Amino acid sequence: MRITLDPYMFRTTPLTELPGLVADLGYEYIELSPREDFIPFFRHPRVDTAGVRAFDRALKAAGVKVACILPLFRWSGPSEEARQAAVRYWRRSIEIAADLGVDTMLSEFNGRPEAPDASEALFWRSMEELLPLFERAQIRLVLEPHPDDFIENGFAAVDMLRGINHPAIAFSYCAPHTYHMGGDIRGIIEYAGDLLTHVHVADTFDFRASSGLRYILNPPGTAARIHQHLDIGQGEVDFDEFFGALRDVGFDGTMTVCVFAWEERARESSEFNLAEINRRLADWRR
Repeated sequence: MRITLDPYMFRTTPLTELPGLVADLGYEYIELSPREDFIPFFRHPRVDTAGVRAFDRALKAAGVKVACILPLFRWSGPSEEARQAAVRYWRRSIEIAADLGVDTMLSEFNGRPEAPDASEALFWRSMEELLPLFERAQIRLVLEPHPDDFIENGFAAVDMLRGINHPAIAFSYCAPHTYHMGGDIRGIIEYAGDLLTHVHVADTFDFRASSGLRYILNPPGTAARIHQHLDIGQGEVDFDEFFGALRDVGFDGTMTVCVFAWEERARESSEFNLAEINRRLADWRR
């Protein structure tokens, strides 16, 4: 199993200093999410060949590997123009991943939940263009449903990935998205089966609680989604069930700490969650 850190809370750390920092925190793997000097949110990658090589040297010097790269692009719309731009950005991102020897890329369905049919049509068009590139680069594409995507439910996301019917496609269960996915941790993990190769670890509160009045959003009836990425134990995710379900299905993929809530104590948060994961894994292996 690859225990991995998403170092988003350290995104102002220079790229070539990041591997040393991650190693110092006790991790051997990085999940590289969007950052301005590498692959920004929804825009073309910024890093050039020299930057990729410098980052690769820093990784080797620190004894750290990139477990996966997580780009976010509008490959499911809202328009054909946006989709075409996203495909261009994906092409360069795949090149970067291949140059770094990365075998996995992770992303979201994106699109719009109020226009699921149109978003799905654009998603399929992007898949037709990009799947041959992932296959040629020998890179696995892992997808997770995200709040405000055109697919948010965990079971529906697994069905969608089965429909792609390609060996390069896999599923990620994101614990802080549990309640937007439907709240059935064990059910979704077991339903995904062999498609589940990746999980995100962070806590969140159940926005559905207290008759839907846990959070008061204005104006009334707004379609805004809300969730958190907290330290394990700070929210309401049942991590006994989460880790128990992973144990029962024989999960042996990538497990990423993706806490974003505590930039003022990012080091302590990263160390705490690694220790908590290791404690729980030790318990399940007894």
